Amino acid sequence: MAAYAMKQAVQAPAQQNDVLVQFCGVKKTYDGENLIVKNLDLDIRRGEFLTLLGPSGSGKTTCLMMLAGFEFPTGGEIRLDGQLLNRVPPHKRNIGMVFQNYALFPHMTIAQNVAYSLSVRKMDRATREAKVKQALDMVQMGKFGDRYPTQLSGGQQQRVALARTLVFDPQLVLMDEPLGALDKQLREHMQLELKALHKRLGVTFVYVTHDQSEALTMSDRVAVFDQGVIQQLAPVTELYEYPDNQFVANFIGDNNRFKGSVESVQGEHCTVRLTDGAVVTGLNVHRAHAGQSITACVRPERIRLAAGGSAEPNSIRASIAGLIYFGDHVRVRCTVAGQEDCFVKLSLSDPALSGLSEGSSVVLHVAQDRLRCFL
Repeated sequence: MAAYAMKQAVQAPAQQNDVLVQFCGVKKTYDGENLIVKNLDLDIRRGEFLTLLGPSGSGKTTCLMMLAGFEFPTGGEIRLDGQLLNRVPPHKRNIGMVFQNYALFPHMTIAQNVAYSLSVRKMDRATREAKVKQALDMVQMGKFGDRYPTQLSGGQQQRVALARTLVFDPQLVLMDEPLGALDKQLREHMQLELKALHKRLGVTFVYVTHDQSEALTMSDRVAVFDQGVIQQLAPVTELYEYPDNQFVANFIGDNNRFKGSVESVQGEHCTVRLTDGAVVTGLNVHRAHAGQSITACVRPERIRLAAGGSAEPNSIRASIAGLIYFGDHVRVRCTVAGQEDCFVKLSLSDPALSGLSEGSSVVLHVAQDRLRCFL
């Protein structure tokens, strides 16, 4: 009940004065027939770090482009701080944008690149220079003002692009996969820097990515897109622990799936018979009825593994198909009759690892509140 109460609390609607951006019934089509974005309703809160996450073609980037003003909605309304944006050009929206390719002018110095938007706004020279210095110091690039973009690394160019966006104090900062061109180690470092910068500034960030770990690392909330629809909008912990459907469960983190049919329903739970005859109980997320086919899902780290002779409630018999060492944990690949292979994540200190070998018979134990059953 405590976990349920916490979930309800984080889903409480934001007060109207806390909302900076509103998408109301927004649609987008390019050919007049196929909707890329379908009846989108979304409130973005002041000061939050919101990530739009989804596979290619899911509609997330189109939403960002409509908010930036590079695309216009086919239907519905987009509002920024109460102002209707539908036909407002990008340069009149007071929105900053960071692109994946940084879009820096190669013939300008770093300081000139950052000052460009201030020059367009006819700001006096003294104020402009002070703001440029402040913006470059903010991203730890204060000593690089006289250099050119080609003299900087990818990570440094990304910082400059961010400084150029922040220099004119936008109400909103939009980022379209800005870390996509960086190598893994630098990308992970920049994720932490972006999160710290957001916390320090308190500016609203809207970030687009298809990288689930990136979304979980940085965001206050994540909107998971598929086929032009938000499948779930929630804080990161809730998104991972309480996915609303199979798509979210599969797209966010690792997920094991067991096919079966509902035998009975008891309140919020249902009893499921798997294809190999095993009977398990899980949360009946979609209110399935007896006789309906369902898929029961569980995270790899939520499974306990025991020797093959053990018998407890919510047990699934399996055999070891392989052991994969990941440095801080071992991923155990298991074969279950009539199901896809599943994985169990064990810490290096877990006593269950002792004596495990390929071909061993084991039993998988899943707590009923960790097994989520979807239609």
